[in-house]
Amino acid sequence: MISLGEKPLTGRDRGLTTALVGLLDEDPPPPFAVRRFRPLPTFSYASGDLHTGAPGERGFGPHVDQTNHSVVVAEKVVVKWLTPPAPLPHPAPELLAHLVEAGFNDTAPPYAALTAELDGRDHLLALVTGYLPGARDGWEWCVDQAASPERAGATAFATPLGRLAADLHLALATLPPPPGGAGPDLAERAAGALAEAMELTGGDDGEWLATRSAALRRDLAPLDLLPTGPRIRIHGDLHVGQILRWDGGYAVIDFDGNPTVAGADPYQPAARDVAQLTTSLEHVAQVAIRRRSTPPAEAAAWAAAARAALMSAYRARLAERGRPDLLDDRLIRPFEVEQECRELIYAARHLPRWRYAPMGVLHTWYPEENPEQDPEQNIVQDPEENNA
Repeated sequence: MISLGEKPLTGRDRGLTTALVGLLDEDPPPPFAVRRFRPLPTFSYASGDLHTGAPGERGFGPHVDQTNHSVVVAEKVVVKWLTPPAPLPHPAPELLAHLVEAGFNDTAPPYAALTAELDGRDHLLALVTGYLPGARDGWEWCVDQAASPERAGATAFATPLGRLAADLHLALATLPPPPGGAGPDLAERAAGALAEAMELTGGDDGEWLATRSAALRRDLAPLDLLPTGPRIRIHGDLHVGQILRWDGGYAVIDFDGNPTVAGADPYQPAARDVAQLTTSLEHVAQVAIRRRSTPPAEAAAWAAAARAALMSAYRARLAERGRPDLLDDRLIRPFEVEQECRELIYAARHLPRWRYAPMGVLHTWYPEENPEQDPEQNIVQDPEENNA
């Protein structure tokens, strides 16, 4: 990688990533290429800067759950190295370029994408975006809201989140869809997710799912009957973990698509993203129950209030911009049910200890027939965590 350019590395450029950023304004030699989205910020390495204590580059730290490897350079940019490099076409470069063109700014500013030809095929090596000071992802800041002693009033964040999601969809809706076809069958995809979730979920949870299979299928049934309306380019993995709260507000990140759904159509009803975002609020409530000892009934009430505020703001923004047709509300519950099935599949295949979250949500949606059941019984135990 150092062969990207001939500039000598300096003491300030202590690492490979810093060296890369210093060379992005130039044309790299083959097999590398740079796609630029907007000009990089200015980096000043005056002698006085050496004594500020700010590192030339640093990682995010071991507490951050990253599929790829991200490095902060000079507290101004973040370089996300894809590990391993991803074959092109990849969704992120096209989406980031379009969002810049559409004037959507509620994301980390996209600067560049580094690609290279590897084994005869172009690959995405790294994405360079702006660093957002004070940023925390939703699995931190949103859980804090759900676990707050004043949680009943801790849903103010949901209104700007609803507007952000609507603005994102309004921008993505201006990206022309590819010609031909209406996309894969939504009902078939959802039925397959339910079948796989039931097959992979064992033990008491699996037995409980079997008793709710008729109700789950009933909630998926509208996908067989409803027209889906416009299909737009969606984010594809829109959950609170992709929403950063930083010193300047909120920002949506990570346009890599959903890594757990192979071959997902990038053009789908906007309700797909909305449903994933609303279910993630339910997951936040389950995390607060598990990790912060939030009473289940209060966590459920918090999630319901946050969801209602988010949806109200989302619909209002679409209406304000003259595009209420982008959202078909009738698709939201079927997509939410499918999303919980996919969460169970993800837990079974990749992260068993996560099963408690989708199971807790499903217990909330499909309670026992006994109306006097103690809500504390909706806490789903995780054997793996109990044995830790």
